[in-house]
Amino acid sequence: MTRFCIITNTSNKVKMAIVDWRCTPNVAINDPLLMVGMPPALTAATGMDALTHAVEAYVSTIATPVTDSAALMAIKLISENLRCAVANGQNMEARDKMAYAEFLAGMAFNNASLGYVHAMAHQLGGFYNLPHGVCNAILLPHVEGFNLIACPERFVDIAKAMGENVEGLSVRDAADKALAAIKKLSSDVGIPAGLTELGVKEEDLKIMGENAMKDACSFTNPRIATLDDVIGIFKSAL
Repeated sequence: MTRFCIITNTSNKVKMAIVDWRCTPNVAINDPLLMVGMPPALTAATGMDALTHAVEAYVSTIATPVTDSAALMAIKLISENLRCAVANGQNMEARDKMAYAEFLAGMAFNNASLGYVHAMAHQLGGFYNLPHGVCNAILLPHVEGFNLIACPERFVDIAKAMGENVEGLSVRDAADKALAAIKKLSSDVGIPAGLTELGVKEEDLKIMGENAMKDACSFTNPRIATLDDVIGIFKSAL
């Protein structure tokens, strides 16, 4: 339901985002019954992709109260239902809530855009033909750890939406709870711990970093990154 689409230039192994209202579909069929037969790994990857959409939209430099409301509800729904949907794909309540969550996350990032998680994940997908949602899930806590100082209060909100108890904590400690909750959810649904498990090589990080900095999704990241920063984030995610 978004104005985003992705194409891959197979000659130079670059995934590119196209953002234009003309890409928006007239109708989007978002029926949890169609998702029942999907395997757990696909459910996990796409669910974490939706979480990434919501988190990146919430900390985007062009977030609004409208996108915030959609993003936070998506984060809450995913935190409460993704584990159940992965554990039992026949759980229609979990499937239904996840369908709402991914739609709300789409509404959020369709208007607030994304950030360096997607910019970097696109390069991994183009270079190694890796699953997009898995790349996002692995990169998400590392990129947001880099972004945290730009908008710590926003990460406190994310922690609360993920069900974390932040009462009595400093802003920084409460914000760190968001990163821990993201890592825990990824681990629980079977996402690999790092990019090395997917075959990513350190010698490819520089060219992927250069391409990530040109990606349309990078422009609304809350913290400005240098090439060395992006390469460093890739390394931390290995």
